[in-house]
Amino acid sequence: MAEAVAVSRAAVRAEVEDFLYHEAQLLDSWQLMEWAALFTEDAEYEVPSTDLPEDADPRTNLFLVHDDRFRIEQRAKRLLKKTAHAEFPPSRTRHLVSNVRIEGDDGHVLKIACAYVVYRAKRGIVDVYPGHAVYELVRHAGEGAAPGDTYRIRRKRAVLDIDALRPQGKLSIIL
Repeated sequence: MAEAVAVSRAAVRAEVEDFLYHEAQLLDSWQLMEWAALFTEDAEYEVPSTDLPEDADPRTNLFLVHDDRFRIEQRAKRLLKKTAHAEFPPSRTRHLVSNVRIEGDDGHVLKIACAYVVYRAKRGIVDVYPGHAVYELVRHAGEGAAPGDTYRIRRKRAVLDIDALRPQGKLSIIL
């Protein structure tokens, strides 16, 4: 019995990893509308400022990003426009995801934690954004679905593991 649970948990983690790798590929290829479609209607995407504790509340603290589903889509649309001067032409990015852990599973929502590093290259400068993320994923489709169809993101909190945004002091890409 314990072996079956371990195999099942390993299979779920593999599905989750595939989903997170799919999200990273969408971001790196600037398929931002497809990325936005990964979120549920009640979704949140959060990036706390670098001086806040990990469990900070966006209602009482200033976050770099605190988007609901509508704002997630608007952010994606805005970044794809030529008028998004900070990202036109788009930066080259590489999102690396590791240390994926399932921290909770109530049968409907998975709580996932992982580490990430995002490399951003633009105008001869490479910025590095290390961090860790906490996700709430909702199962979307049946077994054997493509990675982008297995889950939807209800909540993503990307916490930067740096003490300041340098050199430009802003974040113009999606973590």
